[in-house]
Amino acid sequence: MKTRLLISIFATMVFTTACKEQNKSEHKDLVIGGGKMPALANDSAGNQFIVFGSGDSILFASSHDAGHSFSTPEVVAVLPQLVASSMRGPQIASTANGLAVIAVNKQGDIFSFYKADAGPWAQAVKVNDIDTVAKEGLMALSADGNNAFAVWLDLRDKHNKIVGAKSTDGGKSWSKNVLVYASPDTTVCECCKPSVALNGKNVYVMFRNHLQGNRDLHLIQSVNGGIDFGGAQQLGKENWALDGCPMDGGGLVISSNGVPETVWRRKNTIYACTAGKPETAIGEGKGCTIESVNNKNVYAWTQNGEVIIRTPNGTKVNLGKGQLPLLKRVNNEHVLCVWENDKHIHAEMIAL
Repeated sequence: MKTRLLISIFATMVFTTACKEQNKSEHKDLVIGGGKMPALANDSAGNQFIVFGSGDSILFASSHDAGHSFSTPEVVAVLPQLVASSMRGPQIASTANGLAVIAVNKQGDIFSFYKADAGPWAQAVKVNDIDTVAKEGLMALSADGNNAFAVWLDLRDKHNKIVGAKSTDGGKSWSKNVLVYASPDTTVCECCKPSVALNGKNVYVMFRNHLQGNRDLHLIQSVNGGIDFGGAQQLGKENWALDGCPMDGGGLVISSNGVPETVWRRKNTIYACTAGKPETAIGEGKGCTIESVNNKNVYAWTQNGEVIIRTPNGTKVNLGKGQLPLLKRVNNEHVLCVWENDKHIHAEMIAL
């Protein structure tokens, strides 16, 4: 009896291990090219666009077959001393006029680039209206229709705050910079990337704050296209008291019914919440992101050096080694995940 029991246990262990290995091996990812810090956008036609950094070059690749293949990376521009590491890198958004990209150099200046649907890449103007204030290199970009909005950590007046600028022509020109948020405790969290999402005249910005020793995520909204912003709202009911920066900004998306959905890290736990509602723990790890597909949320994060996807039905998919994943909807049945591993950019389609 004992022998049969041991054989049964051993067989179960072998089967379980085989299933785990099969789970990893059955997922085949595309290697887009060598580089770091990818950013991802899509358009209403279902095309996918990636930008990333390699040395001083801003590189771009696109997919016009729903993410099944990507073009050979091309150079958007060479920006001397381009910043592309540690959550810092070029950002991309799809507008009604084409594509907009922003990138920052080590001096702390943000530059804009744009591309019409059938045209070449062109350099626009500097986004920050005071020189060298974006030295942290942490920024985000989003667009809706003709409008794009960029946000970044800004050191004007010596303390980190959230500042933004609006473009109404697809990234060719930018507005006078506007203060999004300044912490009453001197500074926001110094090394966490902010997030931004547009929905009509609503501009939502998520950032990690620094209040009374706590490093919690906050959400702030503009209802007039980013002319000014209301009060900041803490996400989650508990606090993360931390003497330092976790370098983890989380993810923000607007669902198709216009509701901001968020995912973020507190300590070693990944939480998700709709603005104004309690948070729900969804996993352990860091470097999380979110996408909304047909009003259902898809999440990704890094756990023990591997990329984990959580689909709307709660299934977790392990994509293998990597960090800093990003998600974009392809259709109602698929999302595209892009991530960095060993200085290469990877992409994979995930069935929901």
